[in-house]
Parts: sequence; structure tokens; C-alpha cells
Amino acid sequence: MRLIPLGRTGLTVSEFCLGTMTWGSQNTEAEAHAQIDLALDHGVTFIDTAEMYPTNPVAAGTVGTTETIIGRWLAARGGRERIVLASKITGEGSSAVRGGEPVTPDSLRRALEGSLSRLGTDYLDLYQIHWPNRGSYHFRKMWDYVPPRGGNAVREEMLAILETAQALVAEGKVRHFGLSNETVWGASQWLSLADRHGLPRIASIQNEYSLLCRQFDTDWAELSALEDMPLLAYSPLAAGLLSGKYAGDVTPDGSRRERNPTLGGRITPTVFETVAGYLGIAARHGLDPCQMALAFCRTRPFPVIPILGATSLDQLRTNLGAAQVTLAPEVLAEIGLAHRAWPAPF
Repeated sequence: MRLIPLGRTGLTVSEFCLGTMTWGSQNTEAEAHAQIDLALDHGVTFIDTAEMYPTNPVAAGTVGTTETIIGRWLAARGGRERIVLASKITGEGSSAVRGGEPVTPDSLRRALEGSLSRLGTDYLDLYQIHWPNRGSYHFRKMWDYVPPRGGNAVREEMLAILETAQALVAEGKVRHFGLSNETVWGASQWLSLADRHGLPRIASIQNEYSLLCRQFDTDWAELSALEDMPLLAYSPLAAGLLSGKYAGDVTPDGSRRERNPTLGGRITPTVFETVAGYLGIAARHGLDPCQMALAFCRTRPFPVIPILGATSLDQLRTNLGAAQVTLAPEVLAEIGLAHRAWPAPF
């Protein structure tokens, strides 16, 4: 497992990040702790979570459970300095978390304090805004996306949040801040405001990215590369679709689809044809399809750190093996042709 810089933060992280959103719903605490142990044994030093986790579904009764599970692992194992730990404040509209309130200077501080308490740590290495208050085109919303209005008001809101972020950094509670489910315009405003006012620079962006979801490849790719803002790619296996376990439109027992039949809108009339195309590429070249999909993310011309999520140790062990996979030029060429044939299956 290679170690790489996290943008301009000065932090060094593993080239893959361990995701946690199933811990406390699909995974027990013991299973979650075993996943952390396995990931660390394979050289993973980067763990991502969120105050709203676990998901599938998000529920008021389980909000914060994942952070508590991680906190108990830290209490039992020690070694906080061994990991780079990231969490997120929930955006406006999720009624299960703090009544669905927006991200404000006050809610930023309160949400952070809650996360620190559950995690049993004095600081977070990376604290991310889970999605912007104004909404965005993510979560399969781009087909009917309506851009917001009132740019000046949005910038004033961002500035106030950045000022609180500066205070939290000064207090030693957060080292760096990041974004999630954000747009190129939004990221450019955060960067510009931070630069003009001497406030904390946004370090990273966590958006969806996989062989099946490549919105990031255009304007976002340019901003990421030129501003050295790495993409923390969530759902790099497209919620398990790229593993092939749902091929033929099946729903295995205990799978994510059993709890979420549409996989968050990813089940469409063309998705299984598309998946079959990528499974065929993997089979022709003797590759595990999950490892191929994850290794592909690491080939991009902008900085990418895929977030690995798994519900079993075997799945996680397979995914971790992607660190040892280098895709041949002919594999990448076939992937390119497949993307032209099926550019946006969901």
C-alpha cells in the first residue's frame, strides 16, 4: 500500500481510504473492528466516517453509531496517531440528524463536538461538509437540476463558516477542512474566499466516482488537478454493482440492495448491460472486477483516493488487493471504449 500526500495539507495517507457507512447497520461492532484491524495490517492509514452513519437507512435511532464504534476501537487499541481520521457534518434536509438544520457556524461547532465525543478523540484530521446547504446535482439529481440563485448570500454563508473553521483550527479541534457532494462553482468559491481572507483552505473533495459514474472527469478534474484538491471517491464499486453480485437483476440475501432496492437510483434499464461490459473486460484479462474498478480510479490524471466499503472481511481483503494491481494499456483501452458505449448508465 503506497503512502501519498493529501493535497497540500502536509498529511500523508494511504492510497486507499477505509469507508465505514455500514458499521452499525449491516455490520456489527465486532465486524467493524475486524475491518479496521485488517485494513491497518494492509497499510491503510486513512479512515472516513460521518455523524449521520450508518446508512441503509439513515435513522434517528442509529445516527452517530458508526463514530461510536470507531471510538471504542480507538479506546481498545490506542494509537490515534496511526490513522488519519475524517468525518463529516450532515447537510441541510436530513431530518434524522439535528432536525435537518443547515450547516451554520453554530451547527458546525456543535456537530464537531458531538463527533469528537463519540470518536473519543480531541481532534479530526479532516472535517467535511457532507453536502452544501444550497443542494447540488449529486445523488442522481443532475437530470432535473435547477441551479440556485443568490450568489452573494451563498458567499456570505461560506465566509461565516470559514471563519468558524479558522477558530476550530486554532483550538486544535480540526486540522483541515474538506467538501463533499459539492460543485465546481462551490469549490471555487470556498477556495477564493479562503485565499482572500486568510482562512483555512479547503483540502479535498468527496464525490461519487466509479466506472459507472464519471461526472468528475471534466470541469471537476481540471479544478482537482490544478488546485491539488484530491478526490476522495465514494462508491467506487457503484454500490456493489461492479462486483457482479447483482448481475441478472438479482438481490442476494444480506446485500445492500435488500435494504435499498434501487441502490439509491443506480438501478436503471441500462445498468446491467453496462456492468456486463465491464465484467467482460475483467474476465478477458484475468482480473477480479472489483480490483479492476478500484485500480482504474488510481489511474486518473487527477489525484484520487478511492474509499473502500465492505460488509465482509473477504470483500475487504479482495478490495485491498487492488493496491497490487496495475492495469495494462490494453485494459485501459477497452475501458475507454466501454465508457463511450455506456457513458452514464445512471
